[in-house]
Amino acid sequence: MKTRDIEPFFATLKAANPMPVTELEYTSVFELLAAVLLSAQATDVSVNKATRRLFSVANTPQAVLDLGLERLEGHIKSIGLYRTKAKNLLATCGLLVGQHGGKVPRSREALQALPGVGRKTANVVLNSAFGEAVMAVDTHIFRVSNRTGLAPGKTPLEVELKLLRRIPPGYLVDAHHWMILHGRYVCIARKPLCWQCAVAPWCDFKPKTAAPPV
Repeated sequence: MKTRDIEPFFATLKAANPMPVTELEYTSVFELLAAVLLSAQATDVSVNKATRRLFSVANTPQAVLDLGLERLEGHIKSIGLYRTKAKNLLATCGLLVGQHGGKVPRSREALQALPGVGRKTANVVLNSAFGEAVMAVDTHIFRVSNRTGLAPGKTPLEVELKLLRRIPPGYLVDAHHWMILHGRYVCIARKPLCWQCAVAPWCDFKPKTAAPPV
């Protein structure tokens, strides 16, 4: 993707969705952190189903600790890898209570020191909860970045750093959500829906896919 194409690419995404938000359901920074921690290799739909049950009985670090491992597992067992995720969430809650006064820290380093929290999860929290201009590269953003030519790279970190360099500052805070939603519903993995794509004119992907016959 040529540099001159980046502005209209994001202007078009913004025009279609001026205030994009994550599809994970949450009402506090801790709920967001917990939901993202639980979302690895799981759909937002499945995570929301589980967290509705969990957050109705425990939506603070101390409340999750009070549940204990067995009861926590019971609330999230519909999510893949729930046993590992339950252990990580419980350990994270212990650190939040013991080292951060029950609050979610605002630095990437402190977030990544929490069990089960990697760079992507930390960036989601920094972006969605604290409004920082960072990029959390998940499978959708990785695919869209490479397929469109916006920020091709072999690793999520390489793609992330290229996106930070190439995306105009005015779009950077919301770019994470626009790209995830675009990858989830239009620029899908198996066969992108190019005939429905509003940003196809600026995308390097060729040949563009055609609409299926009626």
